[in-house]
Amino acid sequence: MTGSERGGFFGVPMNSKNLLRSALASVLFALLGAQLPADVVETKNGSRLVGTVTAIGGGTVTLSTDYAGAITIKQADVVSITTDAPVAVRLASGTRIDGKIASSGGELKIMGADGVITTSVAKVAASWKAGATDPEVAALDRKWAYEANVDVTGKSGNKSQLGTAFGFRAKLAGLKDTLQFYTAYDRQVSDGQKSADQFKLGTDYANNFSGKYSWYVRDEGGFDRIKDVELYNVAALGLGYDLIKAAKQTLTGRAGLSFRYEGYKNPRTEDVKSAGLDFGLAHSLAMEGFAIVNRLAVVPTFEDLGTFILTHESFLELPLANPNWKLRMGVSNDYNSKPGRGLDKMDTGYFTRLVLNWR
Repeated sequence: MTGSERGGFFGVPMNSKNLLRSALASVLFALLGAQLPADVVETKNGSRLVGTVTAIGGGTVTLSTDYAGAITIKQADVVSITTDAPVAVRLASGTRIDGKIASSGGELKIMGADGVITTSVAKVAASWKAGATDPEVAALDRKWAYEANVDVTGKSGNKSQLGTAFGFRAKLAGLKDTLQFYTAYDRQVSDGQKSADQFKLGTDYANNFSGKYSWYVRDEGGFDRIKDVELYNVAALGLGYDLIKAAKQTLTGRAGLSFRYEGYKNPRTEDVKSAGLDFGLAHSLAMEGFAIVNRLAVVPTFEDLGTFILTHESFLELPLANPNWKLRMGVSNDYNSKPGRGLDKMDTGYFTRLVLNWR
């Protein structure tokens, strides 16, 4: 028997238990190593980043890491990508393939079930989770969203008051355009006298045709019996521009042409029938736990720019326990520079509404 057989390597005893422990440890490390993410992104400056490639698109590569969270790398700075698991890849030519990505000599090899495609990082248009829908295709799908709101107010005693208001909005939104239908009714009675009796029905379509630019067309009609308006209608079209366009905040301005009609019940009040301008401003800000929305529209006539209507609404929206339900508190203003005989120019309303959203 030799020395190595008696005492092991370097005189360290080797028995069956030590051999078994060493073998089990080797197997365990091999299994753990196989389960760790092994996606690798190499850049032109020689950096080698390890993590999980979650997306490629818009000229960037997104890598999820345990040590730095999500990392975004310019695609132009990436020379090679290797993935441990299959991903979906769409090339600039439109070809799509699901498979693992391997890099060799500046080339990418995407190994799918039907074969291997050899390409380069520059020719990868997008990448996402294997088997999922192409994000660009999903973004083109228009989806309906609905909103209904209601508030009821009452008071009794020295003065009696009863008020009801409801509204409904349906929105069909896609990547490039948005179509909305909306309606609202407000009725207030104070000491047996109506103080509000207003109805409106409208539609609004906006098409984002280039970057921050869009075109729009809208139409709204209804009545306001307290203001002696039997029927009104405002039709407009024009251009919009996104002053702010971010994930949680948008600010869009509009300018265009309009035609305004207002028919009054009192025959001594002259009806309004005139082409004019149309200006609008819409702002929304979503924060953690609440949202703020502001809307403003001004419609002056060509016959007299001093003859115009201004509508405004601002509100704070708070979520309730059920995410589909929200509480909305705000103020609205309706200003007519030349109202009917004996009527005030400005109507201001304050509201607290219960809102239900669903898809």
